[in-house]
Amino acid sequence: MRAARRAAAQIAALGLPIGGLLNNAGIMAIRPFQSAQGWDGTFATDHLGPFALTEALIPALPDGANVVFICSGVEDPERRPAVIAGFRGARYLSAEASARGEWAPGGSSHPGLDAYATAKMCNLATVLAFAREIPRLSFNAVEPGFSPGTDLGRDANVALRLLAKYVLSPLAPYIKYWSNPKRAAEVITTVLTDDAFLTGVYYDENGRPMLGSALVRDPAFQDRVVAETRALLATVAADGTPADL
Repeated sequence: MRAARRAAAQIAALGLPIGGLLNNAGIMAIRPFQSAQGWDGTFATDHLGPFALTEALIPALPDGANVVFICSGVEDPERRPAVIAGFRGARYLSAEASARGEWAPGGSSHPGLDAYATAKMCNLATVLAFAREIPRLSFNAVEPGFSPGTDLGRDANVALRLLAKYVLSPLAPYIKYWSNPKRAAEVITTVLTDDAFLTGVYYDENGRPMLGSALVRDPAFQDRVVAETRALLATVAADGTPADL
């Protein structure tokens, strides 16, 4: 997380106006891997990094600025397309457990999917908690839809990647819950540049408000995720080395 904090400090030091912040970092590794700190790589990349960057940049953001997190409906165990794809919703135990790559029982047969779904739930919980906690800024989330043309599944085999990019991606906007990079970018840009100052809204792939899982809509759970994430990040020393978890 040292890199995220260093980046925020360098951006703020430029003294230039910041129009908004888009947290689009994302990886969905089928096989678990570790970050430089020894944490679960997906959870660190998709949740801890954006959280650390956002918190460090908040003082430099002007009133009314938009902060957008890219989330995913796979965090919801009741979302049928995600279940068909092999997800079983987020499996959150705690921030520390997630950093260790430990998930609640009953998850996917692929731990990497549990890591991704859990990180995306934490993204959404962060957005909803920050929207209440920091009223001078606008915090919103976007579910960009299943976009087969991205590099999110970069560890899939070559044939599947080519099929996704050249066959499925052009068809995606015509399929419910699907999208492609061009369409997703249009929706995200609209939310990021909106001057209506709406906050705490979760948008679907068509730019319409949607709901997350029952758990992530609970303010007490949202606050718990934020508190536990802050406590976890506080264990990172100046050299980027975490204390024992």
